[in-house]
Amino acid sequence: MGGPSQHMNDQGQIDQLRYRRILRFFAGVIANIIWWDLMVGRLPVARQRAVSSRPQRLRDLAREFRGLAIEMGGVMIKLGQFLSSRVDVLPIEVTQELQGLQDEVPPADNEQVFGLLREQLGDLNRRFVNIERQPLAAASLGQVYRARLRPAGEAEVARVVIKVQRPGIEHLVRTDLAALRVVARWVMRYKPIRKRANVPALLEEFARTLWQELDYRAEADNAEQFAAIHADNPRIQIPRVYREHSTSRVVVLEDVEALKIGDTAALAAAGIDTKDVADLLLEAYFKQIFVAEFFHADPHPGNLFIRPRPAADGDDAAPTFQLVFVDFGMAVRLPKAMGESLRKVLIGVTQRDSRQLVEAYRDLGFFLPGADIERITEAHEAVLDQIYGRNLLDLTQPDPREIEAIGREFRDLLFDFPFQIPQDFIYLGRALGMISGLVSTLDPHINPWRQIERYGQQLLRGQSFQQFRDMGLGNVLELVRPFLATPGRIQRLLEEAEKGRLRVQLKSDRDAVRQQERLEKRIGQLAWSVVSAAGILSATLVYLERRRERRKD
Repeated sequence: MGGPSQHMNDQGQIDQLRYRRILRFFAGVIANIIWWDLMVGRLPVARQRAVSSRPQRLRDLAREFRGLAIEMGGVMIKLGQFLSSRVDVLPIEVTQELQGLQDEVPPADNEQVFGLLREQLGDLNRRFVNIERQPLAAASLGQVYRARLRPAGEAEVARVVIKVQRPGIEHLVRTDLAALRVVARWVMRYKPIRKRANVPALLEEFARTLWQELDYRAEADNAEQFAAIHADNPRIQIPRVYREHSTSRVVVLEDVEALKIGDTAALAAAGIDTKDVADLLLEAYFKQIFVAEFFHADPHPGNLFIRPRPAADGDDAAPTFQLVFVDFGMAVRLPKAMGESLRKVLIGVTQRDSRQLVEAYRDLGFFLPGADIERITEAHEAVLDQIYGRNLLDLTQPDPREIEAIGREFRDLLFDFPFQIPQDFIYLGRALGMISGLVSTLDPHINPWRQIERYGQQLLRGQSFQQFRDMGLGNVLELVRPFLATPGRIQRLLEEAEKGRLRVQLKSDRDAVRQQERLEKRIGQLAWSVVSAAGILSATLVYLERRRERRKD
């Protein structure tokens, strides 16, 4: 029989095979893109074939990655789940194919999991009355079981869930990240990507959050911090943490079994208005992002639930349901400067001030050096003018004729595309994309602009600027000063647009087929920031108004 050294040699060989398999897969993806998009796509005879086959090729590559992720687990599943939510930057063929990874994670071996649980907590019978052997959920990094705590003295038996890390997951994460770092360096050899994103830096941000997610003590800290953030809102529930039964690889939380937020039929059957759920979800994320500057970064439907609450006799103010958050491993604290820039975005959308909005995006790092800020401002003005007043359903199904018209006017900007992905925005952008998708599912006809018009004047009168007192008088004055000139500026810009005097720079000899292919995606990316800001702003105004009304009561 082999000893420890033999086991280490075997494990090393397994790691090398895993490492090489990841590299082979991504090398194949890169080779496929180079061949079809950079070589065949430049040949006049074959160009149309390259364009027409692209959606299916992307779908096939995404399907191959999905199969690889399910088989290998670990970081591959986490990466697939992350990519599936980036509807703002990835083709729909890719995101649709990867969406199933949220629910397709195969469970780890029960005996190994319970072995790790006993290693961490000792005699399980001293702590728990029973633990269900069938996992409640299997995630990429851990596994969840229902259980009942053994009561202490006169206490009642508490229903809990036990989240246990997958055995050996740290080893797999280390191997997978090493391979992905090589892939990131490969990708940076392509100039258009190197120009717009520091892929190794983005990967390190992904890795940093991933390692934090593997520390279950940090997850317990996050849960308690979210409970403090929402302590004044009885409509939001954060499960209690049982610290005495938790370690760095095991966390025990209150069992908050409820309805899935995405199950609109079940919500309707329980008498819950999904429009109210959408409002509350936006309100919760406003407070996390703009007030606490600390947000739940993984709001997929499996981590958000709705618990019906029957009204108490004579208490008409009691909430009819609660929004329940679970899984606090992926939580992000915003850098202070980023929080201030996001508040500028909020104010810019409120005022329909494209210049203020573009300045905020510049401060956030969205533009490449040398970007034509004036031209980008004009484009934002045109996009904002097109989408203002529309509900989410209209925003997600734009009129192709409008896209074509904006594309013609700002063709130079779309082809140059002077935008980049800020490193600090990687998880906030993902969370906003997921929240936007959930809100549109819960209430496709929600009209954020109506809420802006309802509460905007009150906000601008300064009644609600108490939220920004901690920014300091100088910063507040700096934010308010542009408002004095804003109405006149907007009026002048609108008059120029109506007279057709907006500056347009056209580039000739562009390939018509490639232009048509890229146009809709670029317009969508240009509008995404405006729509995201509007969604956050809606939550902001709802939150501030409700808080004001509670103070009056």
